[in-house]
Amino acid sequence: MNPPVLKRKRPPVKGSYVLLMEFSREQTVIAGKLGAINFTPGYYAYTGSAMNSLYPRIKRHLRRDKKMRWHIDYLLQKARIKDIIICETGDKIECLIAGALKERYDSVPGFGSSDCNCPSHVFSATTEMGPEVMKMLDSLGMVAVLKTPQSIRRR
Repeated sequence: MNPPVLKRKRPPVKGSYVLLMEFSREQTVIAGKLGAINFTPGYYAYTGSAMNSLYPRIKRHLRRDKKMRWHIDYLLQKARIKDIIICETGDKIECLIAGALKERYDSVPGFGSSDCNCPSHVFSATTEMGPEVMKMLDSLGMVAVLKTPQSIRRR
């Protein structure tokens, strides 16, 4: 008789992430206390963190059926996530990332930053942001990995 095989769970991964999104047409998003915000067609980046469960948090963002909890939940009802940049780290760096994004891109005032002092955690551009954001993170000394939504769902 063979001994039972124990299935080991992966330890929780901590870190910050950038959701790279697109609006193909103009949309109005009603986001909790922020109210109605108009989003023009283009590319958007949202930075967040999960200091206990990074991949489950990102998978939650990818789901359509969820309780609306954060500003980003309202935005994701209408935006399409194209890619996700992941920085696995024990340090909470989402505000550092937001500060760097603010230097390069336009921001959506107050969006996604109700729990910190940042002016915003959502940024916009007329062209795709992924390659430039990856270079920016590298210049800040961060180890970042670009993933597709499909690769996260399979994880």
